[in-house]
Amino acid sequence: MSINHGGTVAALDRASRQDGSYPRPQLKRSRWRDLCGTWGFAFDDADEGRDAGWFDGRAFERSITVPFPPESVASGIGDTGFHRVIWYQRIITGADVSAAGHPLSSGGGGRLLLHFGAVDYRCEVWLDGRLLGGHEGGHTPFTFDITTALDPAREAHALVVRAEDDPFDVSQPRGKQDWQRHPHAVWYHRTSGIWQPAWLEAVPTTSVRSLAWAPDVSAAEVALSVQLSRTPAPGAVLSVDVDFGEESHGRIDVPVHSDRVETRVRLPRLANGQGYEQYLWSPEHPRLFDATVTLQPAPSDGEADTVASYFGMRSASIGGGRFLLNDRPYPVRAVLSQGYWPASHLAAPSADALRAEAQLIKDLGFNAARVHQKIEDPRFLFWADRLGLLLWGETPSAFEFSTTAVTRMMREWSEAIERDLSHPSIVTWVPLNESWGVQHIAHEPRVQAYSRAIFELTKALDPSRPVVSNDGWEHLDTDIFSIHDYEASGDVLRERYADAAATSRLLEGFGPAGRRMRLAEVADRGQPVMLTEFGGVQYSPGQADAAAWGYSRASSADDFERRLRSLFDAVRASTSLAGICYTQLTDTLQEANGLVDEERRPKLPVERIRAIVTGLPHGR
Repeated sequence: MSINHGGTVAALDRASRQDGSYPRPQLKRSRWRDLCGTWGFAFDDADEGRDAGWFDGRAFERSITVPFPPESVASGIGDTGFHRVIWYQRIITGADVSAAGHPLSSGGGGRLLLHFGAVDYRCEVWLDGRLLGGHEGGHTPFTFDITTALDPAREAHALVVRAEDDPFDVSQPRGKQDWQRHPHAVWYHRTSGIWQPAWLEAVPTTSVRSLAWAPDVSAAEVALSVQLSRTPAPGAVLSVDVDFGEESHGRIDVPVHSDRVETRVRLPRLANGQGYEQYLWSPEHPRLFDATVTLQPAPSDGEADTVASYFGMRSASIGGGRFLLNDRPYPVRAVLSQGYWPASHLAAPSADALRAEAQLIKDLGFNAARVHQKIEDPRFLFWADRLGLLLWGETPSAFEFSTTAVTRMMREWSEAIERDLSHPSIVTWVPLNESWGVQHIAHEPRVQAYSRAIFELTKALDPSRPVVSNDGWEHLDTDIFSIHDYEASGDVLRERYADAAATSRLLEGFGPAGRRMRLAEVADRGQPVMLTEFGGVQYSPGQADAAAWGYSRASSADDFERRLRSLFDAVRASTSLAGICYTQLTDTLQEANGLVDEERRPKLPVERIRAIVTGLPHGR
């Protein structure tokens, strides 16, 4: 049985086979209540709401459709002006609480959790006038335990959220959200407030708060780290059952002595050197293991907590000038994806749209996507895991270098890595892009220290993936030398990246954008060279928008195809490039250089684009 959006099932499904609607796909419970839909809404341009007691549950005159940001048409507001403070209100009913699985009305035990996927940029949350807490960081999740805030005698409860997103604060990690009234250059409309799902979920008194998987292919094991809500009473046991399809790969039982459990699960079939590859995850074979994790407390310490999860066995590394997937050279064929929709902005228009996006990327012939300046919705990561799509995880940039910006970036990036650590699809981390927020990195020692620090922080939090120090240029230590080059001529690209000698000359000097490629000597670890932004050909048939632009312009469908073919053939001919990333997947407002338009309609037949991208007849 599948879990319906916000629904309930009697038994826990396999996490790898879920329908993509559950907001946290690698820690999935069978009962939850979706809180998306119509909420009360108000602008607070005078910032008077807190002092005036707007958190008391009063009804707001306007309404908004959550989780769409108020700047978007899909929200029902569609106001792109400067509004630093906004308020939300939703009534939580007894039916909501019951659907989430909490026996509040009967006085039973357990806890009721309120989850938010993301609220941009900072927020405070109240329930029935009681402050639950706050969160800062516009792209990462947070949770409140609302059990004691709920009065069993009340039939309805007022949930109120105050969100603050200063349009002019460039120390916030904001990515490509514009600070001007209208989008300009490469920037687009802001996404403020609630922009990922909010939901209720009942859990036992002692429960699984988070978990993380770390595959070790060579050891035929997967490491599991589980954080509990509290230290259980003596006698608790954590059980882990692992399946692959219909095969059982065993069970382990681990005694629990604290609120954190670290263990390793042996996968004996992967130790068979003649057959282990049939269990490995890759874009061509996105094989996933299912796991059921159960915390069984002592008899006097409440009910068991059972969650469904999944993981993929694969390794991602570098060596010999190549990107290595499962210890084999793997040419990365990526497209830059901004995850922006005209009607809903950074919020996906639906859960189904996230699956369609991942499938579209694969249908166009790519095996990877660079998710650009956005910490993507976990449901998209699930479909990348499930369908087989490599991803580069990239943080939204701040646009000034200051103590505030550094502190904010470090904290939010750490939360993002913690959230996404277990997804097999993510194979590379990108903490900085094109020196955004570190504009003077070429000559400022403290800026260089920050670049080194966030690179090393990323390696400390996750030593299992390559890290790009500063995507595009001005590299310090890095696992991949990435280059951005929007040269319009295929002939020039063919010469520039022809072989190792050509790329070495490029890396030793100034790159195509006039920036130094390397700022220091970097120890040779067999780092590959990748062209991680190129192309950007504008073709916007039927559009007369004078602001539309690309890095070069096609005059017709035939010209567009000719230009694409010239560029892809040129970079494919290189014997030194280990990977490429074409700019970009979709048109994004005035950026009319997508392979498809804003509504995801291909500008050439899909099979023709696929053939160009792959270099194979009909894209096979």
